[in-house]
Amino acid sequence: MSDSPQAPDEGVRWKRVLLKLSGEAFAGGQGVGIDAVTVRRIAEEIAAIDALGIELAIVVGGGNIIRGELASAGGIERATADHMGMLATVINCLALQDALEKVGLQVRTQTGLTMTSVAEPYVRRRAIRHLEKGRVVVFGAGTGNPYFTTDTAAALRAVEIRAHAILKATNIDGIYDRDPRKEPDAKRFTEITHEEAFRLRLKVMDLTAFSLSMENKIPIVVFDLNQPGNIRRVLMGEPVGTVVGG
Repeated sequence: MSDSPQAPDEGVRWKRVLLKLSGEAFAGGQGVGIDAVTVRRIAEEIAAIDALGIELAIVVGGGNIIRGELASAGGIERATADHMGMLATVINCLALQDALEKVGLQVRTQTGLTMTSVAEPYVRRRAIRHLEKGRVVVFGAGTGNPYFTTDTAAALRAVEIRAHAILKATNIDGIYDRDPRKEPDAKRFTEITHEEAFRLRLKVMDLTAFSLSMENKIPIVVFDLNQPGNIRRVLMGEPVGTVVGG
């Protein structure tokens, strides 16, 4: 990605987007830890949209290393457990940053917790400037506060940087009315409004994150990251996954 602004290609659905990656996505088939091959593949997927002229920010989870809620359930004080989870996201951020740079992208990592020896502190105006210059911005350490999920961090950062959409990468090809892994006849939604998703209590994001996106009219696209090329397809407006509030 060049270090200069670039107009998006004709047909691109949104110019500035925030991509939410779960920590589990970094583990590949291992379930835990970081699988270098999987991270490389994710980086290549992101590099493939370079030519589209998209301004891309990424929020990374840490569930492949530790989940704050589970650590808290195991007896660790909740605020401490959540801070441990925030540090786990930074480990994933550094792994992703390295992989993105190796495929030729300009990357800046910003964190909600100050750790200047490894990343920039989160500064909204600086993040926007990086995006305008064509750099990928990776956000780690959640919001910097305990009791908030990385879904909430994704929605908050999307609002702050004025993203046009949130792309939530998962291991399922959209949002269903029931769990498709348990009920084969579950119905997948292609498009649905924020209000309908809220009324039906569909599991899009946690309630705080979902409320932020709904109040600020930011569409959410839930799609399968494991299908090669899906990020590009979503950005080009192809019928991939489920669009909430589109």
